[in-house]
Amino acid sequence: MNIKLSALKRRPKLLLAIALVTTFLLTAASSTDYGTSRNYRVYMVNLTTGQPFTPPVVATHNRDVELFDRGAEASFEVKEIAENGNLDPMVNLLTDNADISDFAVAVAGDPPPLMPGAVVSADITANSRREVLSMVSMLICTNDGFAGIDSTRLPRRVLFRPIRAYDAGTEINTEDFADIVPPCPALTGVETTDAGTGASNPALAEGGVVTRHRGVFGISDLIPALHDWRGPVGFMVIVRTD
Repeated sequence: MNIKLSALKRRPKLLLAIALVTTFLLTAASSTDYGTSRNYRVYMVNLTTGQPFTPPVVATHNRDVELFDRGAEASFEVKEIAENGNLDPMVNLLTDNADISDFAVAVAGDPPPLMPGAVVSADITANSRREVLSMVSMLICTNDGFAGIDSTRLPRRVLFRPIRAYDAGTEINTEDFADIVPPCPALTGVETTDAGTGASNPALAEGGVVTRHRGVFGISDLIPALHDWRGPVGFMVIVRTD
């Protein structure tokens, strides 16, 4: 998974959360009866120190479908999540879609963002063992960054996967609170007079493609020591539960 143990030791609450989730999953998996149904519980952990996520959207689908594709233009649905934290277009796309077996929005709590060190779960079903699972969630303190997993296989028992950070390539990375969704400063304890925005600004349109996100550089309001990350921004555990 490429997650350094030394990094986890510096965050004891996160290490405890990982240990508890892993223990539960292995216990559940040990009693799994592999029948005809294919139900899964998906756990997601935010590994960052100061980069909250929007509620992750998780979907099972056939191998001909991709929620996003590194090196290709982001869809409108991914753009709306990555720039504005707007889940509705993606939910509408996945609803009653013949290529999608199931989907879920994993809400962490009230308020719903998945905060650093927190764990969220979602139950989801797949129609066959050949289907795959994808996940998308906005990195709230970025212009158009998102956490994602693209078409990972579904396990017989338990599967661990790192969650990587991607740049949608749809908005210039100004790192200015005026161009970032309003919850960012409040969620991360930074004072600002900028109102922020939950709408795309055509003047900042980038016209790029989905790439691995290079992180936060501190060119404006974002603070690298707080909002940046190294390596995966999270990890996912998928356990078959039926």
